[in-house]
Amino acid sequence: MSQVGVPKVLVSACLLGQPVRYDGQSKGIVSDWLKVLGAEGRVLSFCPEVAGGLPTPRPPAERQGEWVVTASGLDVTAEFDRGAELALQRCQAQGIRFALLKEGSPSCGSGRIYNGRFEGTSITGEGKTTALLRRHGIQVFSEDQLPDLAAALALAASTAA
Repeated sequence: MSQVGVPKVLVSACLLGQPVRYDGQSKGIVSDWLKVLGAEGRVLSFCPEVAGGLPTPRPPAERQGEWVVTASGLDVTAEFDRGAELALQRCQAQGIRFALLKEGSPSCGSGRIYNGRFEGTSITGEGKTTALLRRHGIQVFSEDQLPDLAAALALAASTAA
C-alpha cells in the first residue's frame, strides 16, 4: 500500500468508461463506491491490452490454452503477456494488492473467458493478466463482485491501521 490503511485498486480502464476495448467501446460501470475510491486517489486505471501494444479498435482475441489469437489466426500472445507484465509491475511499484478487472476478457477475465473458438461461448477460466496477478498474490475481482472487493479493501484497511 502506498499509504498505511489506504489500499489502492488496479481497475480495468474499460470499466472506468475509457474506450479501450477491442471494439473501441467501454464497459463503464455505474458505482458510487468506485467513484469515491477514484476521488480518494485509490484507483489506478489500466488496460493491459493497450499497454501491451495493441491498437484500439483491434480484432477480437480469445485464449487458446496459453496462446491468445484473433479469429483470423493472428497470434497476439506476446502483446497480452507484455500487458500482463506491465500490470504486475504497476501493482508492485505502488503496493497494489487488489484488482477490479473486466470479466470475460482474454486479459482480465477472473472467472470466465470465451472458449477460444469465437462462438460467443463462455467457459470457466481466467485471462492472462488475472492469472499473472494472482500468481503474485494480488486478489482479482470482476465487476460482478464489487461487494466482495469492498469487503476485502475494508479488511485490508482495518488490519493495516
